[in-house]
Amino acid sequence: MLDIDFNNSHEDMKKILESSRVIAIVGESNDHYYSSYQVAQYLKQMGYTVYPVNPNIKKVDGDRSYPNLAAIPEPIDVVDVLRKPTHLDKIVDEATAVGAKVLWTQLDVVSATQEPERRALQAGMKVVSDRCIRTEHERLLIPPQS
Repeated sequence: MLDIDFNNSHEDMKKILESSRVIAIVGESNDHYYSSYQVAQYLKQMGYTVYPVNPNIKKVDGDRSYPNLAAIPEPIDVVDVLRKPTHLDKIVDEATAVGAKVLWTQLDVVSATQEPERRALQAGMKVVSDRCIRTEHERLLIPPQS
């Protein structure tokens, strides 16, 4: 049974989004029709530094795609996951190793046991689960980064 109630309050999500600058999009596609691409483009327009993480592609609109979180050249505030929940164990390991502050999993990206999410919390990360970062950013009326 899933027992972690993340209960991400509006205030908590707002603080995360207002204080974050660097977001790694794990599973970003270079195909304009995929939501991962659209979410990344929106976040860039809002002033965030966005790093695509996808070992299967080299570039997204001319920007380098990174094979993993460790390859990103600066500290990561938010690891936004747009991959199947079966990949969460490895992603949490990588996020912990690089000292990410937040694990944010998109809609329907929830592990069956919540063990990866629990490990992220134990590692000191904030966890936002089963929410679209773009939708929450828009809903909370967060202004573009300056």
